[in-house]
Amino acid sequence: MSMPASMPAVRFRGVSRFFGDVRAVDDLSFEIADGEFFSLLGPSGSGKTTCLRLIAGFEQPDRGGIEIHGVDVAGVPPYERDVNTVFQDYALFPHMRVGENVEYGLMIRKVPAAERRKRSEEMLALVKLEGMRDRKPAQLSGGQRQRVALARALINRPRVLLLDEPLGALDLKLREQMQIELKALQQRVGITFIYVTHDQGEALAMSDRLAVFNHGRIEQVGAPAAIYEHPATSFVAGFVGVSNVFTGDAARKLTDAPGAFAIRPEKLRLLSENMPAPEGWVSRSGAIASSVYLGAATRYVVALDAGVDITVMQQNADDRNRGPGPGVRVTVAWQARHQQPLTDSSVDRR
Repeated sequence: MSMPASMPAVRFRGVSRFFGDVRAVDDLSFEIADGEFFSLLGPSGSGKTTCLRLIAGFEQPDRGGIEIHGVDVAGVPPYERDVNTVFQDYALFPHMRVGENVEYGLMIRKVPAAERRKRSEEMLALVKLEGMRDRKPAQLSGGQRQRVALARALINRPRVLLLDEPLGALDLKLREQMQIELKALQQRVGITFIYVTHDQGEALAMSDRLAVFNHGRIEQVGAPAAIYEHPATSFVAGFVGVSNVFTGDAARKLTDAPGAFAIRPEKLRLLSENMPAPEGWVSRSGAIASSVYLGAATRYVVALDAGVDITVMQQNADDRNRGPGPGVRVTVAWQARHQQPLTDSSVDRR
């Protein structure tokens, strides 16, 4: 996605937030473009949810400043910010019907009943819940309750929508379906979505860009393909997808150079021991240590003669050939361009 030249939707300027001795957010500076689907990705405790709460106004920074569409929001309470939040637990009122839940924010603002009804019908149609305004939340599925929460957040017409792991309570198939619907919804409404998740698959599937968090800092910001194909640090290589990460002696044994690098298992080719590798490719011999059948692919761990284990992912294109078993001698080959050089984690550089 090419970034528009307009004012960013959100800007962090050297923001820090401390809880006692814990640096939950540590000197962050980054921008989120207007109309962008931007994900904050990282493990639990990495600072991503604290960032979301800082944008919402539920927390205030100890240092630095935050701008929303060019306005410094220091001290501005949540209800005066042009943002709204969708939580993982939906936070619906169980005693209210769907329509009442959706209209709640407008009712607090004393919007006339006719206008509330009109706008709630529009929102329910947007999230594909027409005809369900009179149901109670308990009568809905998890995915439907999530849509109600989205409609309630969008009815106030925020310029920025904050989503705190909103799909975390759903089962896998419904979560994957909602990922598609959520991205399509963001494209229809055209507002900025800021999405917190620990699920790298979600972040890669939906984001225009994402920031990878680790211990209160951002390791890398970029488009999903750039972060997956070109991880900047060993943490990013290991957290986003699956990578073989080699440092020090292990890297030297494979490439005759000490520089740390990562290579994705699907970039490797598994050859029979006597089959020559394509011209110009790097190749190393070894024996299959283990194999795991995963349906679409098989994951092999190869114990290389160089004294290094490497993981190879091979697509199961031929159902008549299950591939080599443990102990079989093989050659692992790859193109040098798929070796991604790594720096140390930003946490290690503090």
